[in-house]
Amino acid sequence: MSFKEEIQKRRTFGIISHPDAGKTTLTEKLLLFGGAIQEAGAVKNNKIKKSATSDFMEIERQRGISVATSVLAFIYKDKKINILDTPGHKDFAEDTFRTLTAVDSVIVVVDVAKGVEEQTEKLVEVCRMRNIPMIVFINKLDREGKDAFDLLDELEQKLGLSVTPLSFPIGMGFDFKGIYNIYEKNINLFSGDSKKNIEETIAFDDVNSPQLEKIIGNKAAEELRDNLELVNGVYPDFNKEDYLKGIQQPVFFGSALNNFGVRELLDCFIEIAPSPRSKTAEERTVEANEKTMSGFVFKIHANMDPKHRDRLAFVKIVSGTFERNKPYLHVRQNKNLKFSSPNAFFAEKKEIVDISYPGDIVGLHDTGNFKIGDTLTEGEELHYRGIPSFSPEHFRYINNADPMKAKQLNKGIDQLMDEGVAQLFTLELNGRKVIGTVGALQFEVIQYRLEHEYGAKCSYENFPVFKACWVEPADPKNEEFKEFKRVKQKFLAKDKKGQLVFLADSQFSLQMTQQKYPSVKFHFVSEFD
Repeated sequence: MSFKEEIQKRRTFGIISHPDAGKTTLTEKLLLFGGAIQEAGAVKNNKIKKSATSDFMEIERQRGISVATSVLAFIYKDKKINILDTPGHKDFAEDTFRTLTAVDSVIVVVDVAKGVEEQTEKLVEVCRMRNIPMIVFINKLDREGKDAFDLLDELEQKLGLSVTPLSFPIGMGFDFKGIYNIYEKNINLFSGDSKKNIEETIAFDDVNSPQLEKIIGNKAAEELRDNLELVNGVYPDFNKEDYLKGIQQPVFFGSALNNFGVRELLDCFIEIAPSPRSKTAEERTVEANEKTMSGFVFKIHANMDPKHRDRLAFVKIVSGTFERNKPYLHVRQNKNLKFSSPNAFFAEKKEIVDISYPGDIVGLHDTGNFKIGDTLTEGEELHYRGIPSFSPEHFRYINNADPMKAKQLNKGIDQLMDEGVAQLFTLELNGRKVIGTVGALQFEVIQYRLEHEYGAKCSYENFPVFKACWVEPADPKNEEFKEFKRVKQKFLAKDKKGQLVFLADSQFSLQMTQQKYPSVKFHFVSEFD
Protein backbone atom coordinates (compact mmCIF):
# COMPACT_ATOMS: atom_id res chain seq x y z
CA MET A 1 0.00 0.00 0.00
CA SER A 2 1.39 3.42 -0.94
CA PHE A 3 2.31 6.14 1.58
CA LYS A 4 -0.69 8.28 0.51
CA GLU A 5 -3.10 5.34 0.87
CA GLU A 6 -1.75 4.65 4.37
CA ILE A 7 -2.50 8.25 5.35
CA GLN A 8 -5.99 8.12 3.83
CA LYS A 9 -6.96 5.01 5.81
CA ARG A 10 -6.11 6.57 9.21
CA ARG A 11 -8.59 8.21 11.57
CA THR A 12 -7.22 9.64 14.83
CA PHE A 13 -9.82 11.07 17.17
CA GLY A 14 -10.54 11.88 20.80
CA ILE A 15 -13.67 11.15 22.80
CA ILE A 16 -14.63 13.96 25.17
CA SER A 17 -17.46 14.50 27.66
CA HIS A 18 -18.43 15.44 31.19
CA PRO A 19 -17.75 12.60 33.70
CA ASP A 20 -20.32 9.77 33.62
CA ALA A 21 -21.75 10.57 30.20
CA GLY A 22 -20.62 7.09 29.06
CA LYS A 23 -17.45 7.99 27.22
CA THR A 24 -15.37 4.99 28.33
CA THR A 25 -18.31 2.64 27.63
CA LEU A 26 -18.58 4.05 24.10
CA THR A 27 -14.83 3.50 23.60
CA GLU A 28 -15.24 -0.15 24.60
CA LYS A 29 -18.15 -0.72 22.20
CA LEU A 30 -16.19 0.81 19.33
CA LEU A 31 -13.41 -1.67 20.15
CA LEU A 32 -15.94 -4.51 20.11
CA PHE A 33 -17.00 -3.54 16.58
CA GLY A 34 -13.37 -3.43 15.56
CA GLY A 35 -12.96 -6.99 16.88
CA ALA A 36 -10.24 -5.65 19.15
CA ILE A 37 -11.84 -7.14 22.25
CA GLN A 38 -14.16 -10.08 22.75
CA GLU A 39 -16.24 -8.75 25.60
CA ALA A 40 -16.78 -5.32 27.04
CA GLY A 41 -16.05 -4.54 30.67
CA ALA A 42 -19.04 -3.17 32.54
CA VAL A 43 -17.87 0.27 33.56
CA LYS A 44 -21.22 1.35 34.89
CA ASN A 45 -20.47 0.28 38.40
CA ASN A 46 -17.16 0.46 40.27
CA LYS A 47 -17.94 -2.72 42.20
CA ILE A 48 -17.97 -4.91 39.11
CA LYS A 49 -14.68 -6.70 38.83
CA LYS A 50 -14.26 -6.27 35.13
CA SER A 51 -13.17 -2.74 34.51
CA ALA A 52 -13.01 -0.90 31.25
CA THR A 53 -10.28 -1.92 28.86
CA SER A 54 -9.15 1.66 28.53
CA ASP A 55 -8.74 2.29 32.25
CA PHE A 56 -5.43 0.66 33.13
CA MET A 57 -4.21 2.51 36.19
CA GLU A 58 -5.17 0.78 39.43
CA ILE A 59 -6.65 3.96 40.92
CA GLU A 60 -8.89 4.30 37.85
CA ARG A 61 -10.26 0.83 38.48
CA GLN A 62 -11.01 1.67 42.10
CA ARG A 63 -12.60 5.05 41.49
CA GLY A 64 -14.40 4.15 38.26
CA ILE A 65 -13.05 7.26 36.54
CA SER A 66 -10.42 7.79 33.87
CA VAL A 67 -7.51 9.88 35.10
CA ALA A 68 -5.13 9.53 32.18
CA THR A 69 -5.62 9.48 28.43
CA SER A 70 -5.54 5.97 26.96
CA VAL A 71 -4.49 5.25 23.43
CA LEU A 72 -6.30 2.45 21.62
CA ALA A 73 -6.08 1.30 18.02
CA PHE A 74 -8.01 -1.14 15.84
CA ILE A 75 -8.86 -1.86 12.21
CA TYR A 76 -12.48 -1.51 11.04
CA LYS A 77 -13.56 -1.84 7.39
CA ASP A 78 -9.96 -1.41 6.25
CA LYS A 79 -9.54 1.84 8.19
CA LYS A 80 -6.90 2.14 10.94
CA ILE A 81 -8.63 3.85 13.85
CA ASN A 82 -6.71 5.48 16.70
CA ILE A 83 -8.86 6.47 19.68
CA LEU A 84 -7.64 8.74 22.46
CA ASP A 85 -10.01 8.21 25.39
CA THR A 86 -9.66 11.28 27.62
CA PRO A 87 -10.47 11.83 31.31
CA GLY A 88 -13.84 13.54 31.76
CA HIS A 89 -13.21 14.66 35.34
CA LYS A 90 -12.36 18.37 35.47
CA ASP A 91 -9.44 17.77 37.82
CA PHE A 92 -7.66 16.07 34.93
CA ALA A 93 -8.64 18.58 32.25
CA GLU A 94 -5.03 19.52 31.55
CA ASP A 95 -4.34 16.01 30.23
CA THR A 96 -7.41 16.32 28.00
CA PHE A 97 -6.41 19.75 26.66
CA ARG A 98 -2.98 18.38 25.71
CA THR A 99 -4.53 15.35 24.03
CA LEU A 100 -6.69 17.61 21.87
CA THR A 101 -3.47 18.84 20.22
CA ALA A 102 -2.93 15.29 18.91
CA VAL A 103 -6.37 14.49 17.42
CA ASP A 104 -7.76 15.17 13.93
CA SER A 105 -11.41 15.03 15.01
CA VAL A 106 -13.55 14.53 18.11
CA ILE A 107 -16.68 12.68 19.26
CA VAL A 108 -18.54 14.55 22.01
CA VAL A 109 -20.67 12.34 24.28
CA VAL A 110 -23.74 13.92 25.92
CA ASP A 111 -25.98 12.28 28.55
CA VAL A 112 -29.64 12.35 27.40
CA ALA A 113 -30.89 13.12 30.93
CA LYS A 114 -28.33 15.72 31.96
CA GLY A 115 -27.80 17.43 28.61
CA VAL A 116 -24.82 19.72 28.12
CA GLU A 117 -22.71 19.94 31.29
CA GLU A 118 -19.95 22.28 32.41
CA GLN A 119 -16.92 20.17 31.44
CA THR A 120 -18.38 19.52 27.97
CA GLU A 121 -18.66 23.29 27.43
CA LYS A 122 -14.98 23.87 28.27
CA LEU A 123 -13.70 21.05 26.07
CA VAL A 124 -15.91 21.95 23.11
CA GLU A 125 -14.66 25.54 23.37
CA VAL A 126 -11.07 24.26 22.92
CA CYS A 127 -12.17 22.21 19.89
CA ARG A 128 -13.91 25.21 18.35
CA MET A 129 -10.84 27.41 18.86
CA ARG A 130 -8.85 24.87 16.86
CA ASN A 131 -11.64 24.18 14.29
CA ILE A 132 -11.55 20.46 15.13
CA PRO A 133 -14.38 18.55 13.35
CA MET A 134 -16.90 17.23 15.93
CA ILE A 135 -19.61 14.56 15.90
CA VAL A 136 -22.05 14.53 18.85
CA PHE A 137 -23.34 11.23 20.30
CA ILE A 138 -26.34 11.59 22.62
CA ASN A 139 -26.11 8.60 24.94
CA LYS A 140 -28.28 6.55 27.37
CA LEU A 141 -31.49 6.68 25.31
CA ASP A 142 -32.76 3.59 27.15
CA ARG A 143 -33.28 5.89 30.16
CA GLU A 144 -35.77 8.69 30.59
CA GLY A 145 -34.23 11.95 29.42
CA LYS A 146 -34.78 15.31 27.78
CA ASP A 147 -36.74 15.74 24.56
CA ALA A 148 -34.54 15.25 21.47
CA PHE A 149 -35.32 18.73 20.09
CA ASP A 150 -34.61 20.36 23.46
CA LEU A 151 -31.20 18.63 23.46
CA LEU A 152 -30.45 19.81 19.93
CA ASP A 153 -31.36 23.39 20.99
CA GLU A 154 -29.08 23.04 24.02
CA LEU A 155 -26.16 21.96 21.80
CA GLU A 156 -26.67 25.05 19.66
CA GLN A 157 -27.17 27.53 22.49
CA LYS A 158 -24.75 26.30 25.17
CA LEU A 159 -21.99 25.02 22.91
CA GLY A 160 -22.50 27.38 19.97
CA LEU A 161 -22.66 24.44 17.55
CA SER A 162 -24.51 24.27 14.24
CA VAL A 163 -26.05 20.79 14.43
CA THR A 164 -27.68 18.47 11.95
CA PRO A 165 -29.20 15.17 13.24
CA LEU A 166 -28.09 12.11 11.23
CA SER A 167 -30.22 9.76 13.32
CA PHE A 168 -33.36 10.28 15.41
CA PRO A 169 -34.80 8.34 18.34
CA ILE A 170 -38.14 6.58 18.21
CA GLY A 171 -39.44 7.17 21.74
CA MET A 172 -37.21 7.29 24.82
CA GLY A 173 -36.64 5.50 28.12
CA PHE A 174 -39.49 3.07 28.76
CA ASP A 175 -41.03 3.78 25.31
CA PHE A 176 -37.75 3.54 23.44
CA LYS A 177 -38.41 1.60 20.23
CA GLY A 178 -35.22 2.23 18.31
CA ILE A 179 -33.55 4.72 16.01
CA TYR A 180 -34.26 5.98 12.54
CA ASN A 181 -30.94 6.44 10.76
CA ILE A 182 -31.36 9.54 8.56
CA TYR A 183 -27.87 9.13 7.06
CA GLU A 184 -28.39 5.53 5.88
CA LYS A 185 -32.20 5.65 5.65
CA ASN A 186 -32.96 2.61 7.81
CA ILE A 187 -34.54 1.67 11.12
CA ASN A 188 -32.72 -0.06 13.93
CA LEU A 189 -35.10 -1.68 16.40
CA PHE A 190 -34.56 -2.02 20.11
CA SER A 191 -36.20 -5.35 20.92
CA GLY A 192 -37.23 -7.69 23.71
CA ASP A 193 -38.07 -7.05 27.35
CA SER A 194 -34.44 -7.16 28.40
CA LYS A 195 -33.72 -4.40 25.88
CA LYS A 196 -30.35 -6.01 25.36
CA ASN A 197 -30.77 -7.48 21.89
CA ILE A 198 -30.57 -5.62 18.64
CA GLU A 199 -32.64 -6.94 15.81
CA GLU A 200 -31.43 -6.67 12.25
CA THR A 201 -31.46 -3.20 10.75
CA ILE A 202 -34.38 -2.72 8.39
CA ALA A 203 -33.73 -0.67 5.24
CA PHE A 204 -36.44 1.96 5.08
CA ASP A 205 -36.37 4.61 2.36
CA ASP A 206 -39.91 5.91 2.69
CA VAL A 207 -41.18 6.76 6.17
CA ASN A 208 -44.63 7.47 4.70
CA SER A 209 -45.07 3.80 3.81
CA PRO A 210 -47.82 2.01 5.82
CA GLN A 211 -45.15 -0.62 6.51
CA LEU A 212 -43.84 1.69 9.27
CA GLU A 213 -46.94 1.11 11.45
CA LYS A 214 -46.42 -2.65 11.25
CA ILE A 215 -42.84 -2.27 12.48
CA ILE A 216 -43.17 0.26 15.30
CA GLY A 217 -46.91 0.75 15.91
CA ASN A 218 -49.34 3.55 15.00
CA LYS A 219 -48.47 6.11 17.68
CA ALA A 220 -44.69 5.80 17.28
CA ALA A 221 -44.97 5.91 13.46
CA GLU A 222 -47.01 9.12 13.53
CA GLU A 223 -44.60 10.69 16.00
CA LEU A 224 -41.54 9.71 13.95
CA ARG A 225 -43.03 11.20 10.76
CA ASP A 226 -43.80 14.49 12.53
CA ASN A 227 -40.32 14.62 14.05
CA LEU A 228 -38.54 13.91 10.77
CA GLU A 229 -40.61 16.58 9.03
CA LEU A 230 -39.52 19.04 11.69
CA VAL A 231 -35.87 17.93 11.36
CA ASN A 232 -36.01 18.52 7.58
CA GLY A 233 -37.60 21.94 8.07
CA VAL A 234 -35.37 23.24 10.86
CA TYR A 235 -31.89 21.75 10.38
CA PRO A 236 -29.58 22.09 7.37
CA ASP A 237 -28.70 19.07 5.24
CA PHE A 238 -25.43 17.42 6.20
CA ASN A 239 -22.49 19.02 4.39
CA LYS A 240 -19.20 17.15 4.67
CA GLU A 241 -17.09 20.22 3.81
CA ASP A 242 -18.71 22.24 6.60
CA TYR A 243 -18.18 19.38 9.04
CA LEU A 244 -14.47 19.15 8.12
CA LYS A 245 -14.05 22.91 8.58
CA GLY A 246 -15.55 22.61 12.07
CA ILE A 247 -18.65 24.69 11.24
CA GLN A 248 -21.29 21.93 11.20
CA GLN A 249 -21.70 19.10 13.70
CA PRO A 250 -23.66 15.89 12.93
CA VAL A 251 -25.61 14.36 15.83
CA PHE A 252 -26.31 10.67 16.52
CA PHE A 253 -28.52 9.12 19.22
CA GLY A 254 -27.97 5.77 20.94
CA SER A 255 -27.18 3.78 24.06
CA ALA A 256 -23.53 2.75 24.34
CA LEU A 257 -24.16 0.39 27.25
CA ASN A 258 -26.66 -1.57 25.16
CA ASN A 259 -24.47 -1.30 22.06
CA PHE A 260 -27.24 0.59 20.35
CA GLY A 261 -26.64 3.22 17.69
CA VAL A 262 -22.86 2.66 17.99
CA ARG A 263 -22.41 0.88 14.65
CA GLU A 264 -24.26 3.70 12.86
CA LEU A 265 -21.98 6.24 14.50
CA LEU A 266 -18.83 4.27 13.60
CA ASP A 267 -19.89 3.59 9.98
CA CYS A 268 -20.62 7.26 9.38
CA PHE A 269 -17.48 8.33 11.24
CA ILE A 270 -15.04 6.31 9.11
CA GLU A 271 -16.69 7.69 5.98
CA ILE A 272 -16.73 11.39 6.86
CA ALA A 273 -13.99 11.94 9.49
CA PRO A 274 -10.75 13.50 8.29
CA SER A 275 -7.59 11.56 7.65
CA PRO A 276 -4.50 13.11 9.36
CA ARG A 277 -4.47 16.88 8.95
CA SER A 278 -1.65 19.38 8.60
CA LYS A 279 -0.22 20.92 11.78
CA THR A 280 1.27 24.34 12.32
CA ALA A 281 4.73 24.55 13.86
CA GLU A 282 6.36 27.84 14.88
CA GLU A 283 8.45 27.77 11.70
CA ARG A 284 5.80 26.66 9.15
CA THR A 285 2.76 24.50 8.48
CA VAL A 286 3.63 20.82 8.07
CA GLU A 287 1.49 18.69 5.74
CA ALA A 288 0.79 15.04 6.61
CA ASN A 289 1.91 13.80 3.18
CA GLU A 290 5.42 15.28 3.41
CA LYS A 291 8.06 12.59 3.04
CA THR A 292 10.24 13.59 6.04
CA MET A 293 9.18 12.46 9.51
CA SER A 294 8.10 14.87 12.21
CA GLY A 295 6.14 14.27 15.40
CA PHE A 296 5.65 15.66 18.89
CA VAL A 297 5.28 14.33 22.44
CA PHE A 298 1.84 15.12 23.87
CA LYS A 299 1.92 12.81 26.88
CA ILE A 300 4.37 10.95 29.08
CA HIS A 301 3.29 8.01 31.22
CA ALA A 302 5.47 6.33 33.82
CA ASN A 303 4.92 2.75 34.99
CA MET A 304 2.31 1.60 32.52
CA ASP A 305 3.61 -1.81 33.41
CA PRO A 306 4.31 -1.91 37.18
CA LYS A 307 6.55 -4.98 36.72
CA HIS A 308 8.95 -2.92 34.64
CA ARG A 309 9.80 0.61 35.65
CA ASP A 310 9.11 1.82 32.15
CA ARG A 311 8.33 5.33 31.08
CA LEU A 312 6.65 5.90 27.75
CA ALA A 313 6.54 9.10 25.74
CA PHE A 314 3.47 9.20 23.46
CA VAL A 315 4.36 10.72 20.09
CA LYS A 316 1.83 11.78 17.46
CA ILE A 317 3.31 11.31 13.98
CA VAL A 318 2.52 14.46 11.96
CA SER A 319 4.33 13.75 8.67
CA GLY A 320 6.48 11.11 6.98
CA THR A 321 7.07 7.62 8.35
CA PHE A 322 8.53 6.76 11.73
CA GLU A 323 10.81 3.74 11.42
CA ARG A 324 12.28 1.49 14.06
CA ASN A 325 16.05 1.81 14.66
CA LYS A 326 16.33 4.93 12.48
CA PRO A 327 17.98 7.98 14.10
CA TYR A 328 15.79 11.07 14.62
CA LEU A 329 16.70 14.54 15.85
CA HIS A 330 15.42 15.47 19.31
CA VAL A 331 15.09 19.19 18.53
CA ARG A 332 15.22 20.60 22.09
CA GLN A 333 18.31 18.58 23.05
CA ASN A 334 19.82 18.84 19.55
CA LYS A 335 20.88 15.19 19.57
CA ASN A 336 20.03 12.13 17.51
CA LEU A 337 18.16 9.25 19.14
CA LYS A 338 17.34 5.74 17.90
CA PHE A 339 14.39 3.66 19.11
CA SER A 340 14.71 -0.11 19.01
CA SER A 341 11.21 -0.91 20.27
CA PRO A 342 8.59 1.70 19.40
CA ASN A 343 5.17 0.57 20.66
CA ALA A 344 1.70 0.70 19.18
CA PHE A 345 -1.18 0.32 21.62
CA PHE A 346 -4.22 -1.55 22.33
CA ALA A 347 -5.06 -0.59 25.94
CA GLU A 348 -2.87 -2.80 28.14
CA LYS A 349 -1.41 -4.65 25.19
CA LYS A 350 1.57 -3.07 23.49
CA GLU A 351 3.27 -4.37 20.39
CA ILE A 352 6.51 -3.33 18.72
CA VAL A 353 5.99 -1.71 15.31
CA ASP A 354 8.52 -1.36 12.50
CA ILE A 355 6.86 1.53 10.73
CA SER A 356 4.23 4.12 11.68
CA TYR A 357 2.42 6.66 9.52
CA PRO A 358 0.95 10.15 10.03
CA GLY A 359 -1.95 10.01 12.49
CA ASP A 360 -0.47 7.08 14.40
CA ILE A 361 0.46 7.34 18.06
CA VAL A 362 3.77 5.71 18.96
CA GLY A 363 5.00 4.95 22.48
CA LEU A 364 8.75 5.42 22.92
CA HIS A 365 10.63 4.04 25.91
CA ASP A 366 12.12 7.01 27.66
CA THR A 367 14.96 7.26 30.14
CA GLY A 368 14.27 10.90 30.88
CA ASN A 369 15.04 12.53 27.51
CA PHE A 370 11.54 13.72 26.77
CA LYS A 371 9.32 16.49 28.06
CA ILE A 372 5.77 17.22 26.95
CA GLY A 373 5.83 19.30 23.77
CA ASP A 374 9.19 17.96 22.47
CA THR A 375 9.59 17.57 18.70
CA LEU A 376 11.27 14.73 16.76
CA THR A 377 12.29 15.29 13.12
CA GLU A 378 14.68 13.97 10.47
CA GLY A 379 16.91 17.01 10.98
CA GLU A 380 14.70 20.06 10.45
CA GLU A 381 14.35 22.42 13.43
CA LEU A 382 10.59 22.42 14.08
CA HIS A 383 8.73 23.41 17.25
CA TYR A 384 5.12 22.30 17.56
CA ARG A 385 3.45 24.58 20.07
CA GLY A 386 0.14 24.74 21.85
CA ILE A 387 0.87 22.32 24.70
CA PRO A 388 0.89 24.72 27.65
CA SER A 389 1.31 24.19 31.37
CA PHE A 390 -1.59 25.93 33.06
CA SER A 391 -1.24 27.91 36.25
CA PRO A 392 -2.28 25.51 39.06
CA GLU A 393 -5.21 26.35 41.33
CA HIS A 394 -4.41 24.14 44.34
CA PHE A 395 -1.11 24.13 46.23
CA ARG A 396 0.31 21.95 49.02
CA TYR A 397 3.68 21.36 50.63
CA ILE A 398 4.78 17.77 50.01
CA ASN A 399 6.59 16.02 52.89
CA ASN A 400 8.37 12.68 53.02
CA ALA A 401 6.37 10.36 55.31
CA ASP A 402 9.07 7.65 55.27
CA PRO A 403 12.66 8.98 55.72
CA MET A 404 14.09 5.63 54.55
CA LYS A 405 12.53 6.15 51.11
CA ALA A 406 13.74 9.68 50.28
CA LYS A 407 15.41 8.53 47.05
CA GLN A 408 12.26 6.73 45.82
CA LEU A 409 10.12 9.76 46.70
CA ASN A 410 12.36 12.14 44.75
CA LYS A 411 12.43 9.83 41.74
CA GLY A 412 8.65 9.38 41.86
CA ILE A 413 7.94 13.11 42.11
CA ASP A 414 10.40 13.79 39.33
CA GLN A 415 8.79 11.30 36.94
CA LEU A 416 5.19 12.20 37.75
CA MET A 417 5.92 15.89 37.16
CA ASP A 418 7.43 15.00 33.76
CA GLU A 419 4.12 13.35 32.92
CA GLY A 420 2.42 16.68 33.50
CA VAL A 421 0.26 15.25 36.32
CA ALA A 422 1.06 18.37 38.37
CA GLN A 423 3.75 21.00 38.74
CA LEU A 424 6.60 21.15 41.21
CA PHE A 425 7.87 24.40 42.72
CA THR A 426 10.95 24.64 44.97
CA LEU A 427 10.85 27.62 47.33
CA GLU A 428 13.85 29.92 47.02
CA LEU A 429 13.88 30.75 50.73
CA ASN A 430 14.12 27.26 52.28
CA GLY A 431 14.14 24.74 49.42
CA ARG A 432 10.79 23.21 50.45
CA LYS A 433 8.87 21.51 47.69
CA VAL A 434 5.35 22.62 46.77
CA ILE A 435 3.06 20.75 44.41
CA GLY A 436 0.53 22.68 42.35
CA THR A 437 -2.40 20.99 40.59
CA VAL A 438 -5.31 22.05 38.41
CA GLY A 439 -7.72 19.90 40.47
CA ALA A 440 -7.68 18.72 44.09
CA LEU A 441 -8.23 15.05 43.15
CA GLN A 442 -4.76 14.98 41.61
CA PHE A 443 -3.15 15.10 45.08
CA GLU A 444 -4.83 11.79 45.87
CA VAL A 445 -3.63 10.29 42.56
CA ILE A 446 -0.04 11.45 43.21
CA GLN A 447 -0.06 10.02 46.76
CA TYR A 448 -1.50 6.71 45.53
CA ARG A 449 0.93 6.37 42.63
CA LEU A 450 3.98 7.31 44.73
CA GLU A 451 3.12 4.54 47.18
CA HIS A 452 2.11 1.83 44.68
CA GLU A 453 4.56 2.54 41.86
CA TYR A 454 7.60 3.85 43.72
CA GLY A 455 7.19 2.46 47.26
CA ALA A 456 7.34 6.00 48.70
CA LYS A 457 4.94 7.66 51.14
CA CYS A 458 4.17 11.35 51.26
CA SER A 459 1.98 13.66 53.32
CA TYR A 460 0.68 17.12 52.47
CA GLU A 461 0.40 20.43 54.29
CA ASN A 462 -1.77 23.29 53.17
CA PHE A 463 0.03 26.12 51.44
CA PRO A 464 -2.23 29.16 50.90
CA VAL A 465 -1.48 30.42 47.40
CA PHE A 466 -3.90 32.19 45.05
CA LYS A 467 -1.98 31.85 41.76
CA ALA A 468 1.40 30.78 40.39
CA CYS A 469 2.77 33.35 37.93
CA TRP A 470 5.84 32.85 35.79
CA VAL A 471 8.11 35.89 36.12
CA GLU A 472 9.67 37.65 33.13
CA PRO A 473 11.78 40.73 34.01
CA ALA A 474 12.42 43.42 31.39
CA ASP A 475 16.04 43.43 32.60
CA PRO A 476 17.25 40.92 35.24
CA LYS A 477 19.97 43.39 36.31
CA ASN A 478 17.81 46.46 37.00
CA GLU A 479 17.16 47.73 40.52
CA GLU A 480 13.39 47.28 40.33
CA PHE A 481 13.73 43.53 39.70
CA LYS A 482 16.30 43.18 42.47
CA GLU A 483 13.94 44.95 44.88
CA PHE A 484 11.06 42.71 43.77
CA LYS A 485 13.20 39.63 44.53
CA ARG A 486 14.21 40.97 47.95
CA VAL A 487 10.72 42.06 49.06
CA LYS A 488 8.88 39.01 47.72
CA GLN A 489 11.61 36.51 48.67
CA LYS A 490 9.35 34.17 50.65
CA PHE A 491 6.84 33.97 47.74
CA LEU A 492 9.40 33.07 45.07
CA ALA A 493 10.10 29.57 43.76
CA LYS A 494 11.67 27.81 40.79
CA ASP A 495 9.69 25.44 38.60
CA LYS A 496 11.08 22.16 37.24
CA LYS A 497 12.70 23.95 34.29
CA GLY A 498 14.39 26.44 36.64
CA GLN A 499 12.10 29.33 35.66
CA LEU A 500 11.29 31.87 38.39
CA VAL A 501 7.71 31.74 39.68
CA PHE A 502 5.88 34.19 41.94
CA LEU A 503 3.38 32.41 44.24
CA ALA A 504 0.87 35.18 45.00
CA ASP A 505 -1.09 34.61 48.20
CA SER A 506 -4.15 36.64 47.09
CA GLN A 507 -5.61 38.49 44.11
CA PHE A 508 -5.00 41.79 45.94
CA SER A 509 -1.34 40.96 46.57
CA LEU A 510 -0.88 40.06 42.87
CA GLN A 511 -2.47 43.34 41.70
CA MET A 512 -0.36 45.41 44.12
CA THR A 513 2.82 43.62 42.99
CA GLN A 514 1.98 44.23 39.31
CA GLN A 515 1.43 47.95 40.03
CA LYS A 516 4.56 48.34 42.15
CA TYR A 517 6.91 46.58 39.69
CA PRO A 518 5.66 47.55 36.19
CA SER A 519 8.82 46.35 34.42
CA VAL A 520 8.22 42.76 35.63
CA LYS A 521 5.76 40.69 33.57
CA PHE A 522 3.68 37.94 35.19
CA HIS A 523 2.39 35.05 33.04
CA PHE A 524 -0.30 32.49 33.94
CA VAL A 525 0.94 29.98 31.35
CA SER A 526 4.52 28.74 31.25
CA GLU A 527 4.81 28.67 27.44
CA PHE A 528 5.62 32.34 26.96
CA ASP A 529 9.08 31.92 25.47
